[in-house]
Amino acid sequence: MPFMPLPESESWKLLASTTIGRLAVSTPEGADVFPLTHHVHERAIYFRTAPGTKLAAIAENPRIAFETDGFIDTRPWSVVVRGIAHRLDEDDEIITSGVLDVITPVGGEKWNYVRITPVAVTGRRG
Repeated sequence: MPFMPLPESESWKLLASTTIGRLAVSTPEGADVFPLTHHVHERAIYFRTAPGTKLAAIAENPRIAFETDGFIDTRPWSVVVRGIAHRLDEDDEIITSGVLDVITPVGGEKWNYVRITPVAVTGRRG
């Protein structure tokens, strides 16, 4: 079954329909990928994280990729966002974005909030 490109508007709907995705960052050792829960608000992607590799990698090089996928009936789809990740420091955006409501499956304190501002959004469906 060939994969067909999706319009950007449909890609955003699919992004917003999921809660789990994968963040790809560049580290001194090479690329690294982290599963995480996310939230879409006003064509940006938000997530929360604890201090560590993800946050350090974003501070060093904010150019990231984010991917999520799923199925509609039996047809697979995938959406990839290339963008810039930025740690939030404005309470207003943290509150209005909805990132405070993101539930993370891994315990621990996650008081760092990050916005991914897209540069390109591409989607494909089988």
